[in-house]
Amino acid sequence: MPQPPAQVTAAEISRIAGVTRATVSNWRRRHDDFPAPSGGTDSSPLYDLVDVQKWLGARGHASTADPAEELRTTLRLHPAGGGMTNTLLPLVLATARRTPGERTALAGLSDAELVARADRAVADLAELVPGTEAVHFAASDVDVLRALLRCVQDDASGEAALAVLAERELEDSAASGTYRTPVQLADLVARLVPGPYERVLDPACGSGSLLSAAARRGTTVLYGQDSVPVQAQRSAVSLLLAAPDADITVRTGDSLRADAFGGVTVDAVLCNPPYGDRDWGHDELAYDARWAYGVPPRAESELAWVQHALAHLVPGGHAVLLLPPATASRASGRRVRMELVRSGALRAVVALPPGAAAPFHVGLQIWVLRRPEPAGPAHASVLFVDTSEAAGAGGDTATGGGTRTGGTASGTRAGRAPLNWTALAETALTQWSAFAKDPDAYADEPGTARAVPVVDLLDDVVDLSPARHVRASRTDIAPAELAREADDVRRRLVAGAKSLGRAAGYTDWGPAGLAPREWRTATASDLSRGGALTLLRTAPDSKVSGDGASVTAVLTGMDIARGTAPSGDPSGLRADSAPVIAAGDVLVRAVAGGSGAMARVADDADAGALLGHQVHLFRPDPARLDPWFLGGFLGSEENIASASTGSTVLHVSPGRLRVPLLPLEEQRRYGEAFRRVHALRTEAARATELAEETARLLVGGLTGGGLVPSAPAAAGSGASTESA
Repeated sequence: MPQPPAQVTAAEISRIAGVTRATVSNWRRRHDDFPAPSGGTDSSPLYDLVDVQKWLGARGHASTADPAEELRTTLRLHPAGGGMTNTLLPLVLATARRTPGERTALAGLSDAELVARADRAVADLAELVPGTEAVHFAASDVDVLRALLRCVQDDASGEAALAVLAERELEDSAASGTYRTPVQLADLVARLVPGPYERVLDPACGSGSLLSAAARRGTTVLYGQDSVPVQAQRSAVSLLLAAPDADITVRTGDSLRADAFGGVTVDAVLCNPPYGDRDWGHDELAYDARWAYGVPPRAESELAWVQHALAHLVPGGHAVLLLPPATASRASGRRVRMELVRSGALRAVVALPPGAAAPFHVGLQIWVLRRPEPAGPAHASVLFVDTSEAAGAGGDTATGGGTRTGGTASGTRAGRAPLNWTALAETALTQWSAFAKDPDAYADEPGTARAVPVVDLLDDVVDLSPARHVRASRTDIAPAELAREADDVRRRLVAGAKSLGRAAGYTDWGPAGLAPREWRTATASDLSRGGALTLLRTAPDSKVSGDGASVTAVLTGMDIARGTAPSGDPSGLRADSAPVIAAGDVLVRAVAGGSGAMARVADDADAGALLGHQVHLFRPDPARLDPWFLGGFLGSEENIASASTGSTVLHVSPGRLRVPLLPLEEQRRYGEAFRRVHALRTEAARATELAEETARLLVGGLTGGGLVPSAPAAAGSGASTESA
């Protein structure tokens, strides 16, 4: 049966040609020979891919297609679709291992020779990548094979191809239950294991993030297992590419029910296991030898993973697991928690703030465990660390947050500000290292870390939540120090309230007349063609090719919404694919909706940062457009609504945003008004935060005994009194 013609959307055409969607819209309007829609609807037309490619090729645009985007589109149009992921993953490894000359030779093979060569290459990997023994390619796969080859030729590391293949089956989502552990968190987990370690196991390895972090620390023997076949394949391929000299073994299967490494002991276990799984094998595993600390209840799959990890350790080996906070306090797990504490197996619990890892609305915890040695020392305490305050403090330009006030970070958090991973990791590692070195000499840090005696934990609930144990009490802070801190915050609140009052005093405006003012407008695309502004955006799927440490920060859409300093991860971009922000640029979020501002004018604090993926950059010609005038109108609610497309997610089409055509002097008057409104919002946000902080300190001090209300003024002192 003949296959139906492949069809693509306007968005896919823009990615194939390496242009914006606005450019494709312009082509449709201005060129009569642009291919007519062959399907879809009036609002979402579809175009014949062959016709589009011919049209682009005739105008020299086809060569601008990004190889990763070409692979993405070719895979989507293949009859098997995302079902090809498990067959192509091992081929990425086979191709990336070849020299540039060998890959060029492969590109010159005939279709039949390429298919046969792909079959042989994947068969050679049967011992390394699980599931490859059943992989075979057909003549209908040639287009995908060639697209994959071009993608690896463009990015020899194979990461671009792996990212494309992961989008359908390995995409982070609650629906699929698969989450990638963020690189910063994976590195922290790996560093919590004391000293060098040679052999490491991840029994729920997913895409291999934790094992990769261990490899970066010098681990040479890596074991991984995952119940999702495509996850195990992705992990094996990624590790073989990232650590070619390591001894890597990855298997497919349920680690709890069918442990592929039974009898294997390692120096460390790193794991981010599935959460809330009631079908983990409670009934058939009730008498399993791994439950040395008690049979995990049906609702406590996480405690099953904890004991599975301990069972694979050599005596004295460490396990570090990422767990949901309920594991520390649920009543059903009390007996197992008690034995973990009593035996000395549990050494530390580190609380992370929400946003550190999926699910992002939950503050996860890191449990650090150590398999007791038969004649080892008894452990009299457990360390609890809360990193929430450290993660929210400013000071790290690459990852820190903080409310922007006059172009700087105030050091406070507006909503859920971007995490300061540097401070978070430093807090956790510093406290854990000091405790692990000498638990008896460890000094608590009020509000952040506390070593709690085991006897104090063995109560009726055995609650291991760090927040319960590390919160500052009235004995932790001297009353005089607490009073000084509260007074300092109060003084800053008073100053902030005065600044807010001055900002609110702006009244240099008035009614336009009997009817609203009307003016001629032009779209941003029109202004761009006329040279009044330049519209820039970061190239899709741009990845850093080397060390991204020289890049200070990346400005994201959330930074605009929250008013925070640039906080994006610079390791995902490179300077030749992302515009560098300059003072006076107007930045607009690419996705509409949610709270917070939609646009802002870049200042000196933003200058030098790279533009994030979800941000449009408008660079005005200062001789023709005032930046604050432009930013005020581009970010208006009505303008954003009229230029957005989509049903669930509203994407802003930058070229459709409209700007009034006004003389420069009049623009500056509007610009000054918009600048004052921005100042009002900034001061209001700062005053709100200071008011909350003042109230928190006062209530905590009064209830904790560190502060006392002042005595009533004596009679006759001028103060009013009331008779009893």
